[in-house]
Amino acid sequence: MAANSTMLELGTEAPHFSLKDVVSGKVYSPKGFKGNKAFLVMFICNHCPYVKLIKEALVEYAADYMPRGVGIVAISSNDVENYPDDSPDKMRKDAEEFGYPFPYLYDETQEVAKAYMAACTPDFFLFDENHKLVYRGQFDDSRPKNGIEPTGKDLREATDRVLKGEKVTEEQKPSIGCNIKWKKGNEPDYHS
Repeated sequence: MAANSTMLELGTEAPHFSLKDVVSGKVYSPKGFKGNKAFLVMFICNHCPYVKLIKEALVEYAADYMPRGVGIVAISSNDVENYPDDSPDKMRKDAEEFGYPFPYLYDETQEVAKAYMAACTPDFFLFDENHKLVYRGQFDDSRPKNGIEPTGKDLREATDRVLKGEKVTEEQKPSIGCNIKWKKGNEPDYHS
């Protein structure tokens, strides 16, 4: 089922997390990215067609921006009991297959997804050097079956502005993708 980003309020401070990278076993948190010019948190998974479409373009984005001071983490929060394709072992295989240059973190409790009000995969949250949210929205206009080549245009424009010290436009299109696969009884109500 397709879902849109909830569009967390701009200016929100990056919510804390402490999660393990499925490849290296190293634990990452936002504090570890203090000193970066920007910090991107993206919620992805292995099996979602919306994510599959952009995986190579995501790696290209990371290769372009990580050397310029952008810290990046990818997080999977899906219920692996009902969606075994998103298990940490399969996450590790996916990260290795696509050569992810960023850590791929597993959010077993789904509390991190809730803290970020993540709703879909992919869902992007770009923070400035002070870890204040400046962009949340789509990677670009590409979607499965719409014929648009994934480039990361929207996210790249926002990142370029952050790196130049410019204000990011507040007109932002929500991301769309597969809904996060919540554990039974753990579904958030972001609108209450």
